[in-house]
Amino acid sequence: MGFLSEWIGQIHNELLIVGLAATPVLELRAAIPFGMAMAMDWKFVYILSVLGNLIPIPFIILFMRPVFAFLRKTKYFQGLIHWVENRTMKKAETMMKYSALGLFLLVAIPLPGTGAWTGAMVASMLDMRMKYAIPSIFLGVIAAGALVMTISYHVF
Repeated sequence: MGFLSEWIGQIHNELLIVGLAATPVLELRAAIPFGMAMAMDWKFVYILSVLGNLIPIPFIILFMRPVFAFLRKTKYFQGLIHWVENRTMKKAETMMKYSALGLFLLVAIPLPGTGAWTGAMVASMLDMRMKYAIPSIFLGVIAAGALVMTISYHVF
């Protein structure tokens, strides 16, 4: 029984890391310090965090515009959609100058208001092709993960 409960506890921590990394706003910035605080192997935490952060990206790029178009028609979500679109387009202005490199930088800098979710939303709103958006976001997530891991490793 001890082995089973230990195994379930380990799976629980791994799923929490993936879930935190896949959550908007939190992303890698929360998942990596959480895994480090749980005394998990840093390489494993990094891999789980990067994978978790990448899971929602293709879905955001493909479905954000149609979902927003639908929600914009409702009186309950109209204001929220307008606010999210305006905020995202402010990030897009800088990125448009540099295209794929700009998208990479937007994702790679682990500050509030940046990250994979923001990058995917910008790519979707600018109708950026997946073959350019996905590699830029992927490399940005790897770089952001390395930065957060370095900072977290020195803190913990």
